[in-house]
Amino acid sequence: MSDPAVGMLMLVVFIFSILIGFPIAFTLIALSVMFGFYAIGDTIFPLLVQRAYGVMANDVLISIPLFLFMGYMIERANILDKLFYSLQVSMRRIPGSLGVATLATCALFATATGIVGAVVTLMGVLALPAMLRAGYDKKLASGVIAAGGCLGILIPPSIMLILYGAMAGESVVRLYAGALIPGLMLAGMYMVYVIGRAVINPSLAPRLPENEGNFPFLQVVKMLLTSFVPLTALVLGVLGAILFGLATPSEAAGIGALGAILLSVAYRSFTWTKLKEAVFLTGRGSAMVCWLFVGSYIFASVFALLGGQHLIEGWFTSIDLEPWQFLLLTQILIFLLGWPLEWTEIIVIFVPIFLPLLDNYGIDPVFFGVLVALNIQTSFLSPPMAMSAFYLKGVAPKEVELNDIFKGMLPFMFIVLISLFLLYQFPGLALWLPSAIYG
Repeated sequence: MSDPAVGMLMLVVFIFSILIGFPIAFTLIALSVMFGFYAIGDTIFPLLVQRAYGVMANDVLISIPLFLFMGYMIERANILDKLFYSLQVSMRRIPGSLGVATLATCALFATATGIVGAVVTLMGVLALPAMLRAGYDKKLASGVIAAGGCLGILIPPSIMLILYGAMAGESVVRLYAGALIPGLMLAGMYMVYVIGRAVINPSLAPRLPENEGNFPFLQVVKMLLTSFVPLTALVLGVLGAILFGLATPSEAAGIGALGAILLSVAYRSFTWTKLKEAVFLTGRGSAMVCWLFVGSYIFASVFALLGGQHLIEGWFTSIDLEPWQFLLLTQILIFLLGWPLEWTEIIVIFVPIFLPLLDNYGIDPVFFGVLVALNIQTSFLSPPMAMSAFYLKGVAPKEVELNDIFKGMLPFMFIVLISLFLLYQFPGLALWLPSAIYG
């Protein structure tokens, strides 16, 4: 068997291994050592150490544990329930107000955390029962939460964009600037869809009764000032410091982590127990990301040594694709990979296969990264994996079945596909802001 064929065999064995439940990071490392020993002998062991040290010394990755800590502290600061209720009251006259308030809360909380499971779970506990009590259709209510919770994949400070930036050698700051407009556009399209459904069929999303949440204007303003404004100020401060060059992502993440602690103190919800929980969850999540990087780097190195990368590049070159055809093919592959795989596997294993080909087709890595981040939304919304559905099912009332959640998510998945089409037709949605700020 030729070396490129062995490289492809390594890729197939990896996919099969994770589909049957083996841990991703350690499967990557084990296969890399096994196939690497076949390719280069004992040299594989110094290469493993070198790659592990290179990952741990990567400055970009410092921001990941800090952003994770910021998210976990905000999650435990009891901000979300007050934020959701104040938005619900202030939007009560909008058709589908509960759904719109849920999406707005999801977008803001996803921006503060970037943790899909945390957002979907908390909003499932808080917003889903409220929408069901208000007479909302089960499928629509489930779809709103499942889709809104995934916005943290795209809207900065996205952990996925940090990983992509480290893999592609691209500036995380430019990626954040590129993803901001598409992320807000997607959230806005979700809201327009909910309002449209409520206008066409009011029984799907009934208005709140006149006597519920009908507070004086000044009281509504006070509620927003004490719930919406502090978290928004923290998020905008962190993103603004990054986008305008006042701080690196790592420095801004440190400011955000400190701000999350101060918010929890201000809301009188800070305890040592909650701090310990946040630190533990941060350590666990950071360790997972670091080992994923170690495994992916060594896997990619061995795959290239065996000639697998050249085999794939040769195949793409042989079929003589236009740039738009290459983009379409890669996005279809990523969309299909999102059915059986999670976004971490796609980013650390499959996206690096396409990155060396971007120069051949004259494609901006920032534009490609935003396309991938937008596309990966579908991996949380499309069966059979659809982790967003399983997060929500774990906390949903018994009358909400998994099929209801799946059916509710499908319209939002089509909205993601429409937004992908718009982004491809108008690349300036992703490239204008980085160009305007950084030239």
